Amino acid sequence: MYAVPDQTGRTAVVTGANSGTGKEATARLAAAGARVVLAVRSPEKGEAAREEIRQRVPGADLEVRRLDLADLASVEAFADGMRGGPLHVLVNNAGVMAVPQRRETADGFELQMGSNALGPLALTVRLLPALLATPGARVATMSSGAAHVGRVDPADLDATRRYNPWRAYGASKLADLLLTRHLARLADERGWDLRSTAAHPGYTHTNLQTTGPNLGHPGRVQRAGRYLERFLPSQEVDTGAEPLLFAAVDPAAENGSYWGPDGRFEMTGSTTRARFPRRALDAELAARFWHTAQERTGVELPVRTG
Repeated sequence: MYAVPDQTGRTAVVTGANSGTGKEATARLAAAGARVVLAVRSPEKGEAAREEIRQRVPGADLEVRRLDLADLASVEAFADGMRGGPLHVLVNNAGVMAVPQRRETADGFELQMGSNALGPLALTVRLLPALLATPGARVATMSSGAAHVGRVDPADLDATRRYNPWRAYGASKLADLLLTRHLARLADERGWDLRSTAAHPGYTHTNLQTTGPNLGHPGRVQRAGRYLERFLPSQEVDTGAEPLLFAAVDPAAENGSYWGPDGRFEMTGSTTRARFPRRALDAELAARFWHTAQERTGVELPVRTG
């Protein structure tokens, strides 16, 4: 099991911290001494997760705050609430997968792109002042192997021309890698003491496989999931969260790096450097996506340069 370096005196925000890889990452950061803010859509589920983690990590320093990445007003309110204190690590973990029919966020974005990429980008930019005021800060963003089949068209981020649940999911996860790489480039160009990293969990058992796909179609995804598990290697969340933890806190995770499992097809195994999809390496596409996302979400980079 990956040993998280000492996090005493450090503050982390973990989105989607009430379940899956987010809850596991929260528990292990807290066990290493970090103060962790559980950024969750449902405060009730966040409180339940906090109590569960405290059973596992007595004395864990945990705070629950509401954050709905599918609502930009919620993103702004959350970021405003984080002003005035240090922020060492932002873990963009929350997401939704393969929603069967096209749905929209509160701001009219396609749900997967809005929740998985546009919301996290808006949150990241709004939290940059706190991150840049904290030496050695990091932003770690969860992607997916589905990014390899994703395509991002900055002119049609809302999938209005043609919607397919898995295509939209792959696009949002590719967008996460574009976000990661462009933020890393900005940090290098502007001399920011900030690392932007990414990870993917391989095939890890979480509620991600059921929550999104089951919207409007209860039961269908459980059957599909059981079928896939007969043929694909899979792992539990304690291992699946490790690439994200490595990206978030390990000294070896340099700016712009990407981490995932080392097993067959990058589905399971110990953490190693992951292979970027070819489209994620397109710096011009990353810049266009970032510019469009900033315009769509109404956020602006801070003037501060170091």
